[in-house]
Amino acid sequence: MFVAASSDCFPDLPKDEVLPTLVDLEFTAVELPIRNDSRSWITPAEVAKSPEKAVDAFRDTHRLTIAALTVEPTGVKDEYYGQFSACCKLAKALKVVPLVVPAAELGTPFNEEIERLRELVKIASLEGCLVAMRTEIGCMTEDPDTAAVLCNNVKGLGLSLDPSHYIAGPRQGRDFSKVIPYVYNVHLRDSTKSALHVRVGQGEVDYGKLLGQLEKIGYSRALTIDMPPLEGHEHRPEMRKIRLLLDSLL
Repeated sequence: MFVAASSDCFPDLPKDEVLPTLVDLEFTAVELPIRNDSRSWITPAEVAKSPEKAVDAFRDTHRLTIAALTVEPTGVKDEYYGQFSACCKLAKALKVVPLVVPAAELGTPFNEEIERLRELVKIASLEGCLVAMRTEIGCMTEDPDTAAVLCNNVKGLGLSLDPSHYIAGPRQGRDFSKVIPYVYNVHLRDSTKSALHVRVGQGEVDYGKLLGQLEKIGYSRALTIDMPPLEGHEHRPEMRKIRLLLDSLL
């Protein structure tokens, strides 16, 4: 296991300053997004349209290893899967294995989500990539039982575990150890039952226990810090604090 940081941790910085800032904070790995917003390194449609341009977009990572890519394709069926396929080819070129994807929103028909996930896993497997579905409030994965059932029904599917969404979400108090065997990626911050994000050390995330559980399943990928700034508090010291905390536990 190793410590990484999501580029989303610095939404207020110009994009070209994010990676140098992470290097200054002594991070060695980063998770980068491919989606349709201003914080993305490139959009999924651009990846599909110009693979060469896509590789160039990730060429200068300031010596940071790309630990994972967040991939959020758009469009209807063929366009959606075409964009995802292009992103998988890009990931292979960048030597990135975990691709973090969103789970369907609550209320989505179960069979419809199973069909989507099976197709994503099938496409990713052709390029040696793994699909890691986010555990997230408001989505089907906000319930650890449902997240485990989805993984059981889609061979090869894994999770991008964010324990904060089980601590602060509507399913708080539920034992989420049943999803640990499916973890392909991890997102971390500190949280309480009433707040998804609090200052490091003031929440209820048991990092030591979590790392022990991950160690038992042989998890060897990134522990990715994914926390935005807190109003009224300097963000860089918080980022440094959680990096040092996780490093001390490894």
